[in-house]
Parts: sequence; structure tokens; C-alpha cells
Amino acid sequence: MRHQVGGRRLSRSTGARQALFKSLLTELFRNERIETTEAKAKAVRSQAEKLISCARRGDLASRRAVYAALSSEDVAKKLVEEIAPDYKNRSGYTRLYKLGPRHGDNAPMVLLELVDVEKADAKA
Repeated sequence: MRHQVGGRRLSRSTGARQALFKSLLTELFRNERIETTEAKAKAVRSQAEKLISCARRGDLASRRAVYAALSSEDVAKKLVEEIAPDYKNRSGYTRLYKLGPRHGDNAPMVLLELVDVEKADAKA
């Protein structure tokens, strides 16, 4: 039985899945939006939210955790110094837009993006 075993396996081995998530997270924070399948986006979304919450603290331990979770030091620095401070007074950081099926295999595609803080503050 799989009681309290969370997460999506995505038909991959552990190492391949971890590498996939690391690269998706790195590209999400580099470009602030990625287009991917719905299953991958939903799996990565919770990790992205946790990384931003960790980066918001800004202490040495949280910086090291962010650097370990991403594959690029430049992107990790951008997350800690530019992205995370914008989300100080906010609870949700990401959004999913459904784009429809992919042409080749009919997989449901989504746009996973970081919520724009400036626009959100202007509406409030």
C-alpha cells in the first residue's frame, strides 16, 4: 500500500525524475515561465513554491538549500536576490494556464509562470 507516499513518478526512475525537476525549476526561475505538460507542471509547482518560500528567508542555510536545488548558480542568485524579495507579502507564487493539447501526442499542455507581483500589487 502507498499510504502517505506523495508526489508524481511520471514513469521515470528516481535519478531521471530528480534531474527533470531540477532542470524545469531552473528554467522556470530563469525565464519566469515555462510551457510543459500538465503533469510535469503540477509536480514541479509545489517544489517551486517551497523554493521561493525558502529563498524569502534569505539566511545562509536557505541560500545553500536554493543553490543545491537549482542547476545554475546565476539562477539561484537571481531567485534569492531578485525574485524572492518581491513575494514578501504574498502567499501564492505560481499560476497555471491551460493551453490545450499538444499536436503530436495530444498531451495536455500548460503554461507555468510566476505571478507578476507588480501587477498584483496594483490591483490590490
